[in-house]
Amino acid sequence: MLRHEFRPGKLVAGFFLTVAGITYAGDAGGAWDTPWFAVIPIVVGGLCLAGVVGLLARAVRNRRDGRRTSTHPEGGRTPQPPVPTDH
Repeated sequence: MLRHEFRPGKLVAGFFLTVAGITYAGDAGGAWDTPWFAVIPIVVGGLCLAGVVGLLARAVRNRRDGRRTSTHPEGGRTPQPPVPTDH
């Protein structure tokens, strides 16, 4: 059982931010020479892609939940037991 919902948009954003960090770390360590502006397209592109993935995941999740509740006779609500009254 999952403890929380899977959010692929956050996964994509984290991946691209990690790539940006590795790019700067490689430059600082002397492994390669990275221009100062090279990370901007990586971060902006990754965040845009993460937004698109997040919207698609939300649309799929809403569609799946909508199908699940529309088949229930009471519109997705569980019936409540009657409340006892004192006479």
